Amino acid sequence: MKDKTIIAAALIALGIVIMGESLRSGINAFANKDRKVNVKGLAEQEVEADKVTWPIVSKEMGNDLPELYNKIGATQGKIKAFLLRNGIKETELTINAPQVIDLNAEQYNNNYRSYRYIITSVITVTSKNVSQVRSIIARQGDLLKEGVAIVDGGYENPVKYEFVAFKEMKPKMMQEAIENAEKTAQQFAENSHSKLNKIVSADQGQFSIDDRDSNTPYIKKVRVVTTVTYSLKN
Repeated sequence: MKDKTIIAAALIALGIVIMGESLRSGINAFANKDRKVNVKGLAEQEVEADKVTWPIVSKEMGNDLPELYNKIGATQGKIKAFLLRNGIKETELTINAPQVIDLNAEQYNNNYRSYRYIITSVITVTSKNVSQVRSIIARQGDLLKEGVAIVDGGYENPVKYEFVAFKEMKPKMMQEAIENAEKTAQQFAENSHSKLNKIVSADQGQFSIDDRDSNTPYIKKVRVVTTVTYSLKN
């Protein structure tokens, strides 16, 4: 009878210990469940553009429409020959149909002009050989010797540089951004006398591609910012 009493007491004591441990763990879990840190991770890289679109704009003005078409055709021929001589391929050229403006047909044009028609021609170079095209752009003044004047494309026809190999960089840059976020979170945990636990949530990151500056539009800055939430524990 005495032995049974001792065993029963031991079982009760063991139950109390287990219940105490469970209660303590539950309290700690409850206390830690809202302990989180929200951090941002950044990754940046400068790259050279791998695609260029160069619209070459020329204009002819006058009153004789057939004559103007002949002039613009001759101008297009000179521009095309210049480009081919300098290494541009036929497949990289697009010659758009000339656009004609009849000033007499414009309702709000009251200014007297010595010509009636304006014909605009656009030859577009699209190439992945950015350095080659940039060198030709720098030498386009050579066309003046042939009587060809290239006009500014303005907002409608700007030279455009792109970085199309962006998708190949995404996984590596995301990894770098998350690693930087973890370093920031780790530092926060140390400062708050805690330990970094697991990731609670994370976004896919916001990517952006911008010109490095206005003077070098052919150099791009690729940037990704990701937001990661970690839980903390004692």
